[in-house]
Amino acid sequence: MKKYLSLVTFSHTIFAMPFAFIGFFLAVTTTNHPFVWQKLVMMVLCMVFARNSAMAFNRWLDRDIDAQNPRTKVRDIPAGRITPASALTFTLINCALFIATTWFINRLCFYLSPVALLVVLGYSATKRFTALCHLVLGLGLSLAPIGAYLVVTGEFALLPIFFSLAVLCWVSGFDIIYALQDEDFDRSQHLHSIPAYLGKVNALRLSTFLHVLSALFIVMPVFYTNVGVLYYIGIVFFCAMLIYQHLLVKPNDLSRVNFAFMTTNGIASVVFAVLFLLDRMF
Repeated sequence: MKKYLSLVTFSHTIFAMPFAFIGFFLAVTTTNHPFVWQKLVMMVLCMVFARNSAMAFNRWLDRDIDAQNPRTKVRDIPAGRITPASALTFTLINCALFIATTWFINRLCFYLSPVALLVVLGYSATKRFTALCHLVLGLGLSLAPIGAYLVVTGEFALLPIFFSLAVLCWVSGFDIIYALQDEDFDRSQHLHSIPAYLGKVNALRLSTFLHVLSALFIVMPVFYTNVGVLYYIGIVFFCAMLIYQHLLVKPNDLSRVNFAFMTTNGIASVVFAVLFLLDRMF
């Protein structure tokens, strides 16, 4: 089990899971649908199964690339801790569990489950043909708040879309920062990424622009639903963490990329979600 948790980098669940809780409790507190424990548990299971399948598939598909990259050759498949066949089997099991779980939620979630899997698994192939791969990753994680909203209501609405757009821009922006580490490798292997296409300076500028958009989308719900002071504090904190990670990373100094990627963004998502939930409660 420890090997498989390492394979899917389970700790990175901290990015999208808080926004799934936001989508779920946004639905509970802004509609007539009641809170149901079973739905909350199934939502969490769907998040875990979808992410497990996406990450395991990514590691399986990129195993040869990872073996050549000095930064990634220590990953579980290139290092021999997990076989490619085991990783693919793990992917298929989690895909099946994800679809099966949506069956017990509602029809819309079940019908959309293959589409969700297509997005989150399809991301892994995009680096081979488009520099927009970062946006596809952002799109995959942006399904969390709107998907969780659908778990409760079974219907679409505007409010969760704002949070999904915020996640899309936020994740795309910080993935561009993370990809700065592989700029030279991507070029040498003819792989596509924003840093390889634009260079470090322009890639960071695009990342900044995406994070400005993310901040704007975080603000938008203020105009469509009642929020309290805790939500405004959450906005300020989230934006401050976006600014902080851009202060950490410079084109000529990538030594703190991992800290900016994991710690800063993990704290931003968890604290913002907690403040959102407290604001909804009080």
